[in-house]
Amino acid sequence: MFQFNTKIAKWFFEPQNYVIGKDRVEIITNPNTDFWQRTYYGFRNDNAHVLYNKTDERYFSFTVKTEFNSKELFDQCGIVIYQNSENWVKACVEFHDNNTSWLGSVVTNHGYSDWATTDIGASVKYMWYRLSRRESDYCLENSFDGVNFKQIRIFHFFEGNKEIKFGLLACSPSKNSFKATFTEMNVTDCLWKEHKA
Repeated sequence: MFQFNTKIAKWFFEPQNYVIGKDRVEIITNPNTDFWQRTYYGFRNDNAHVLYNKTDERYFSFTVKTEFNSKELFDQCGIVIYQNSENWVKACVEFHDNNTSWLGSVVTNHGYSDWATTDIGASVKYMWYRLSRRESDYCLENSFDGVNFKQIRIFHFFEGNKEIKFGLLACSPSKNSFKATFTEMNVTDCLWKEHKA
């Protein structure tokens, strides 16, 4: 099994300030950064910070712990698959106000984004994520303790059937910055078990 390798990781929209270590990545987000494509709002944003690896491995799970001091509307920290501007997936905590943040996920297939959220407290400042792949089908999960994971969503990714670019996501759609920290980045055999009907 391969590993998430920070030494060979590449940027999509490199932030001005960051630190990359063997087992830790810190990103200070640039203002006015985000991902979105068309649906409902009509606008298109394609400049979130992504640090990614490539793989053509068709069965694996990627787990990471995120920590963040987000404080402005829609500040985001999480995980991502980014193929190109019109085909990408993200799962992240998005800041809303001093009472609420959203645990959200977006799947963008062929230029149109969806958005699924659930409310969590704004006091939440860390989250574990797990992305699992079974060929062109994927499962996103989250955990508050790094042990007990719960399903966020299962989805089919049309442009995710061969090599994918996956990794870490942080962005600030407003005119502010915050620090996002990523640790415990592990790639394992697929932990999303096969469903036998």
